[in-house]
Amino acid sequence: MDRNSVGGMLKWISFDLPLVLGLLAVSGLGLVVLYSAGQRNLDLVIGQAIRLGLGFAIMLTLAQIPPYHFRFWSPWIYVAGILLLLAVMVVGDISKGAQRWLDLGVVRFQPSEIMKLAVPMTMAWFFAEKPLPPRLPHLLAGALITAIPFVLIAKQPDLGTALVVGCAGGVALFLAGLSWVIMLGLAALLAAVIPLFWTFVMHDYQRQRVLTFLDPESDPLGTGYHIIQSTIAIGSGGIYGKGWLNGTQSHLDFLPEGSTDFIFAAFSEEFGLVGGCLLLTLYFFIIARCLYMATRAPDTYGRLLAGSLTVIFFVYAFVNSGMVSGLLPVVGLPLPLFSYGGTSLVTIMAGFGMLMSVYSHRRTPSR
Repeated sequence: MDRNSVGGMLKWISFDLPLVLGLLAVSGLGLVVLYSAGQRNLDLVIGQAIRLGLGFAIMLTLAQIPPYHFRFWSPWIYVAGILLLLAVMVVGDISKGAQRWLDLGVVRFQPSEIMKLAVPMTMAWFFAEKPLPPRLPHLLAGALITAIPFVLIAKQPDLGTALVVGCAGGVALFLAGLSWVIMLGLAALLAAVIPLFWTFVMHDYQRQRVLTFLDPESDPLGTGYHIIQSTIAIGSGGIYGKGWLNGTQSHLDFLPEGSTDFIFAAFSEEFGLVGGCLLLTLYFFIIARCLYMATRAPDTYGRLLAGSLTVIFFVYAFVNSGMVSGLLPVVGLPLPLFSYGGTSLVTIMAGFGMLMSVYSHRRTPSR
């Protein structure tokens, strides 16, 4: 195939080159670190590379689909997701004290992952034809759309995913044009509900995580072990790090989950403050690019969907880097495109695909 034919093919493919380059940079860096954090296990890296390839394929496929197709299917995907969450409560697999999985024989998956996309899609669909800023009945309905999956996921329990879903729905409400009076009222209501959430929704181990965050030294060999070892790893990296493959906290198994939830600590130990700042800069570039693409959406549906999907990625990156640094409680969210794993990776890449669809089809508004 000659250069002209390749160039002609690329003109027909809908994708955003700056965003794709940013995603490739983070993913490639993640594979390099995974090789070290995974004790030089090449099979681990190959498995992650295959997942990344699948994720990029899904992203590029969804980017070709006009947004009005997403808009049509939004409420149906949401209803299907709620039914699957209810099924998890009845027949879901229990693993490590949590009931989050459905085993269909051929495939085993977490229905909560569907809601990370279904909630922003449905919120955008609901407010697309409503007068903005939303009136009180519409506001309450939008809050209910978010609250139902939030409670069902939190009861599994999976507080990290519930946080992502809640933030996605809350941002959709914000982008719909909430007044400051209503926002302050919701903030006050949230503050009043926190004690009830602490007492009746959160499990004992989740409360312990919050208490450990406030004082990790109170149980250094128990619940505080993860945070203490993570901050030691980050601090021992210094300015320039110990060098690739020379980390000690992860290689000597002091750092738990060094290739998954705490991979940022393993990366910072080997590449130091300079490497950590570089990685955060790449994440900032991706988020900034996504926000720019959201502002270019041709209609309310596209703007709300793109903005909410951007916030999902931001919450992943912000919460994970914050928890491994001891700035936030541990909630079990992976570092996007970096941590080893497949389910959340595919969900995130699907979100980027829909976001690129909104941007590349901006001259054809959703129907």
